[in-house]
Amino acid sequence: MATFSSSLGKDTEGGGVSSNLFNLKLRNNIPLEKMPVSDSTCIIGDIHGCSDALAELLPLIENRAESFVFLGDYIDRGPDSKGVIELIFRFRQRHPKTITLMGNHEMMLLEYLNGHDEDFFLGAGGMETLASYGLSPDAGPESVAAQLPPEHLEFFNGLPILWEDRHGYYVHAGLEPGVHPSRQAAACCLWIRDEFIRSMHRFEKPVIFGHTVFKKPLVQRNKIGIDTGAVYGGRLTALLLPEHEFISVAAPKCSERPEFAGDENGLVEGRTFGFGLRKFLRLFR
Repeated sequence: MATFSSSLGKDTEGGGVSSNLFNLKLRNNIPLEKMPVSDSTCIIGDIHGCSDALAELLPLIENRAESFVFLGDYIDRGPDSKGVIELIFRFRQRHPKTITLMGNHEMMLLEYLNGHDEDFFLGAGGMETLASYGLSPDAGPESVAAQLPPEHLEFFNGLPILWEDRHGYYVHAGLEPGVHPSRQAAACCLWIRDEFIRSMHRFEKPVIFGHTVFKKPLVQRNKIGIDTGAVYGGRLTALLLPEHEFISVAAPKCSERPEFAGDENGLVEGRTFGFGLRKFLRLFR
């Protein structure tokens, strides 16, 4: 079976990674990739297969910034994950200063292609992703991997986990409070919720993140959350920095309400894990 990898910045450690979601290889000293200096950055939240909403949003933002950062979760739940990736490819051709980060759903896809956590991926929206490529889960991970477009596989394998520029740190789910960004664990960057969102810890710059759904963007001194639930009938949101301007478009409901969601005040309903994620991750440092 082919082996697929994920990258943390430029730290690919020489090739493929085979890592169960809870045994995800935790790496120290994540390289903090930096965007070439630009005056303005546009950050795009979780898309989840909503290609029509993305097609509507991109013309509204592409002339508003010099650089662009997508926060991950391009796939799953929505009807057209393949179309989302194609839109991003065309956008990157027009705007070379575009960074596409890894989301937990892209990691779940890579795990599935490696033969791990098949039911988890399919039950979390992976069925819709495969359908967008005209594929059936009955074929099995190895056959699916062979039929996915090679350029799409290369895209999924090459997604960095953490990025920064003069305006902020960019990551899919958040950062572990009190830990320098270069010392963050990959699992934390992709999966953390309450511990990060409820924390008032201030990094050197604001942290811009997605992953947890809010009815409207969460804006605090130390963080900004811009997943406004496009696939759940909310909106697809982009943030312009340094202006702190939000641009969003409505999206049709394609999936049920997420298991973990924030309210209007930015508080999270429920917990991702029944134990402290920080304590869990420290076992692997």
